[in-house]
Amino acid sequence: MPRYKFTVEYDGRPFCGWQRQANGPSVQAVIERAIKSFSGEEVTIGGAGRTDTGVHATGQVAHADLEKDWSTDTVMGAMNFHCQPDPVVLLGVEKMHEGFDARFSAIRRSYRYRIFNRVPPLTHERGLAWHVKPDLDADAMHAAAQEFVGHHDFTTFRHSRCQAKSPEKTLETFTVRREGQIVIAECSSRSFLHNQVRSMVGTLRLVGEGKWTPADVRDALAARERKACGPVAPADGLYLTRVDYRSKEADIAAAEAWQAQQAAAKAADLSS
Repeated sequence: MPRYKFTVEYDGRPFCGWQRQANGPSVQAVIERAIKSFSGEEVTIGGAGRTDTGVHATGQVAHADLEKDWSTDTVMGAMNFHCQPDPVVLLGVEKMHEGFDARFSAIRRSYRYRIFNRVPPLTHERGLAWHVKPDLDADAMHAAAQEFVGHHDFTTFRHSRCQAKSPEKTLETFTVRREGQIVIAECSSRSFLHNQVRSMVGTLRLVGEGKWTPADVRDALAARERKACGPVAPADGLYLTRVDYRSKEADIAAAEAWQAQQAAAKAADLSS
């Protein structure tokens, strides 16, 4: 049964998030509906990340197993047709080996946050960027962002209902730069906590306005208390831009190790 990798772009505004939910439309449901419309198959796709309500993507990744060996061009064309009129598009389709998993094979996820820094209200960018009126010092924000780089306990910068087993994460990079009226923050890590990026960006806004210093950010991180976080940035400006993966050989080895672990657990149950 062929396994397909989908690279997905979407406007998050109409959706309650990536994951299929009973209380509203989701990106996952749109893609699964498109698969059924062209292939007749009911499948559950796996995604690389569960973006929240209103969060966008230019490089989300998902995978699905289909019974028929379709060409990748056929799959992409048919699914893009059937995703309409929802703002969800497949940018690429690849055939993958059976050990590939959009979530568990990922070694890095990258996010971009866009701040439109001007006084006049937004028109074309409304809902696609955070509108901040006071002048922001992007260089100061970049300097403070380096406090987040490395391995830390990010309790301060995660949602109170975050379900991750541990608040510890390793942030590989975090940069902030200005391009005209837009301040762009970009960060990458193997994985992120619920609301982590938006919490960090909201705190960096305080630095950009001159209200906080890098030392204040360092103290907030060290506090390991949610109340030490600055105001959380809205979903409007957040984009999942890229997901990087381990090699095919590493995927196969991981799949074999998991199967061996399951077999050992089953054998232990039978002998007990």
